[in-house]
Amino acid sequence: MLERTLRKDRTEVTFILPADIPPGPVSVVGDFNGWKPGVHTLVPRKDGKRAVTIELPSERTHSFRYLAAGDYWFNDESAGDQDGPNSRLHT
Repeated sequence: MLERTLRKDRTEVTFILPADIPPGPVSVVGDFNGWKPGVHTLVPRKDGKRAVTIELPSERTHSFRYLAAGDYWFNDESAGDQDGPNSRLHT
């Protein structure tokens, strides 16, 4: 799930997943972090889910995927758009 908060010249995007699906550490990897795993790792929240918030430039399109333990790549169905094998996010 994605949550967006619009600011003056940027958009804060929060990437949210259930606490245990998939199991183990998960990071969001995309063109905004050079496709480097581990830069934006989701952390546990008080509501039982895990999340990470990233500030991105507004009015742009970004490609991303999630990477879980065991080299398991997957998309975010709530992104609503695809860019080849990747999820696409509009800010």
